[in-house]
Amino acid sequence: MKLSTKGRYAVTALADIALQGPSALVSLADIAKRQDISLAYLEQLFVKLRKAGLVESVRGPGGGYRLAHGPEGTRISAIMAAVDERLNAMGCDGGQGDGCGGSKAMCLTHNLWEQLSSHVYVFLNQTTLADVVGDRMAPCPAVPDFTALLEEEGARA
Repeated sequence: MKLSTKGRYAVTALADIALQGPSALVSLADIAKRQDISLAYLEQLFVKLRKAGLVESVRGPGGGYRLAHGPEGTRISAIMAAVDERLNAMGCDGGQGDGCGGSKAMCLTHNLWEQLSSHVYVFLNQTTLADVVGDRMAPCPAVPDFTALLEEEGARA
């Protein structure tokens, strides 16, 4: 599992819309400027976000996009799914009967990656845009400063 720019930019763009207020219509050009994201890339993402029912569009002068369900009703997992972001760390298709890696048996580490995928999904499914823009993202109790942990591990390597 590797989060690509699709997922990151989609969440960022919708967070930008959420910050503008519930009744504001936000143009993609404005999002592109504020967030330094290519307008053409945003246009591609918003086709998918609109089809998934996460945003509504209004055409014409003064038109733009708004969240279809507000920040509280927009789950990060739904945004990721809408832009085809893969939240599965498993190398297989998740137990569809063929095992892993084309064999009939599960790989040795299948359960590890399945559990990781489950934790990521639960976290993103419980997190809404309101949590993100409202700065309600509590640090992980087990690792309260993940950035410092990464720097420490990098210094040891």
